Amino acid sequence: MTITKLVIEFMSIKIFPDSRMDVKNAASYLGLKEKTLAMMRSKGTGPKFIKRGHIFYFKEDLDNWLNSQGRLISTVQTKKYHQEPL
Repeated sequence: MTITKLVIEFMSIKIFPDSRMDVKNAASYLGLKEKTLAMMRSKGTGPKFIKRGHIFYFKEDLDNWLNSQGRLISTVQTKKYHQEPL
């Protein structure tokens, strides 16, 4: 008999009352590294953000960006989805 152990890890993400998140929390929420999010910002490929002395993301914008990326069922679709148009 095989016993499988299920481990669930909880993450703590700080969201301000107006639904803003700083870069660290937004990256955690998206499952990305802060550096990846910074590169996406500089290329204009990431979620919408605001800069008011510091950079902030609104939860709604992060959710919209995640949903706009599409849901894939294979890595082949990923390659097709991310190819640049000619």
